[in-house]
Amino acid sequence: MPTASDILAYARSYIGVKEAPPDSNNVPFNTRYYGHAVSGSSYPWCCAFQWCLFQDIGAPELFYGGGKTASCTTLYNYYRKRGQTLALSQLKPGDLVFFNFDGNALIMNHIGICESAGGGSVTTIDGNTGTTSEANGGEVMRRKRALKYVGGAARPAYYEKQEEETVTYDEFKAFMNQYLEERAQVAASDWSAAERAKVEAAGIIKGGTGTGYKSFVTREELAVVQARALKL
Repeated sequence: MPTASDILAYARSYIGVKEAPPDSNNVPFNTRYYGHAVSGSSYPWCCAFQWCLFQDIGAPELFYGGGKTASCTTLYNYYRKRGQTLALSQLKPGDLVFFNFDGNALIMNHIGICESAGGGSVTTIDGNTGTTSEANGGEVMRRKRALKYVGGAARPAYYEKQEEETVTYDEFKAFMNQYLEERAQVAASDWSAAERAKVEAAGIIKGGTGTGYKSFVTREELAVVQARALKL
């Protein structure tokens, strides 16, 4: 099952890939997305880059339901309608981060995948970005930006690896002691009443509450019971 770590590993492997020639949008991610080489201003590829990442991890269904879109706004609205968007305070690695650089809250200009977040900023790995153009820079880069430029975020339904719960030996012993104490307080069953009355009257087993009839018997306790019984 694909995880956020899986997709980030692929994203990092592409850092440094550039379109060629510059300002052409001729890049392997567009070729994969469209099925043939394309070029020109009609083919910005920040969203196509993210589509490729989900193909890489073998989970195309996590991106736009397995469909295709090169529109950041369309993709964001897809996740929003399905309740998969989140507050910026909840950002974690693997989340899709949608940027808004022109102030129009209805339009998402760019997309990246979150690598880390905190301290009022988010670090993402983006396609088609650069130091001279945030949303059309022609390269795969790791970028750190202030959260004020983030228009929204979404979390694809990755598989989350569950950490195994571990118990130390001392914790196990404490749990076992507690369990035995609880068992010792459980009342004996009615079907053994006659036999219990005999051995308790003979002093072989102590009667009363907390006698441990429902708990375990140690070899030490068994030895005492047998020795007392032999005196009968």
